[in-house]
Amino acid sequence: MVSREEFERANRRAKEILKATPIAVAARFDRRTRRVVIAFNSGAEFRFPAHSAEALETATPSQLQEVEITPSGLGIYFPRLDADFYIPALLEGVFGSKKWMAARLGAAGGHAKSLAKSAAAKANGRLGGRPRKLLTAQG
Repeated sequence: MVSREEFERANRRAKEILKATPIAVAARFDRRTRRVVIAFNSGAEFRFPAHSAEALETATPSQLQEVEITPSGLGIYFPRLDADFYIPALLEGVFGSKKWMAARLGAAGGHAKSLAKSAAAKANGRLGGRPRKLLTAQG
């Protein structure tokens, strides 16, 4: 059970967050652009591609059509997917769990092109390319 002091401390932290963070007043999925759109009490909007967020990446437009704002105004929820997102994290570019984000960044890094990477591939090719894998008899 939470003590009275812990409860009051949590309420103070929540009030500080609410003062420093824009509060969502509307959220929707834009079918044309395939983006989630969040409108804030400040008049600003934030949009992000649905496929960029964990749990939304393979969702259909009909699954994304229903979006709810949490009572605090700091989160959005997709009931048809049972997926929720903390808006301050979205604003910081965090679209999923640490593991999911690391996998996405790793995949992007593997597709990156640079002069150094290109030069290394050419040098490796002149040496005969990647060594062939040897078949081993393991039981």
